[in-house]
This record gives sequence, C-alpha cells and structure tokens, in this order.
Amino acid sequence: MTSLSHLPPRIRRAIEITPAAGTRERIVDITTTGRRTGRPRRIEIFFYRAHGATYLCSGAGGGPTGWHANLRANPAFTFHLKHGVRADLPAHATTVTDPAERAAVLAAIVDDLNQPHDPGTVRPTRLADWAGSRLMRIHFD
Repeated sequence: MTSLSHLPPRIRRAIEITPAAGTRERIVDITTTGRRTGRPRRIEIFFYRAHGATYLCSGAGGGPTGWHANLRANPAFTFHLKHGVRADLPAHATTVTDPAERAAVLAAIVDDLNQPHDPGTVRPTRLADWAGSRLMRIHFD
C-alpha cells in the first residue's frame, strides 16, 4: 500500500477513486522523460486503484508502450490530474514483477472495469486478456 496522507485532501480524494468512479475521473496525463531523447513526453492514460495503491497499466494485449519503456529507464515522472481537481504531482514508478501482486492487481482492475456503470469499457473484460499488461505502481513524492 502506498500512502497518500502527505497530499492535500482534495488531491487525495481525486486519486483515491473507487469502482463507482466514472471513466473521466480515471483519465490523467503523465509526463515522462524520453529514454533516448531525454525530452519530456506527455500522454493521456488511465490510472487505477487497487488494494490501496495507485497503478498505471498498458491494458489488454500488453504490447510495448513508450511510457512504460521511459519509466523503466527513468522512474521519475509527473502525474497530471486534469478533471475536476487540477494538479501536477511529482511521482516515481516501479514495475510490478511479483507474480502474486500482479495477479491480484490485474484481477482488481478487471473487476473494476466490469462494473456496469463504467461506460468507457467494452464488457466483458477478461482477465486473461490483461495477463501480459505492463503494470507499474506509483509512489507520489
């Protein structure tokens, strides 16, 4: 579990999404450092909460992604809240490699995506489709 207690309450509430959160509340931007160029790279991405921690995940299919490669090379990045609460948060990412943690987190993500109120997801979402996903845990500085 990664503590958010050092963050202001409004920011903490925006990050501590629950399965009741809508699609828009789950979308943020991240700015990574390009692994080859060293230049900032900003993208839009979904974030997830599972078991008290915050994660970035490449989603079903698990193909290579630039953001994942950039964070593996340089784990420091900026997490940009942009819907409702706006904030630019310094953070670090850690690749989730432990098989038990990966399985538990991916299962929680898929369960969350299969909630009937989440209009941004094609259902049913199958856990097997997410097995190869890039998964990183976020620590907010």
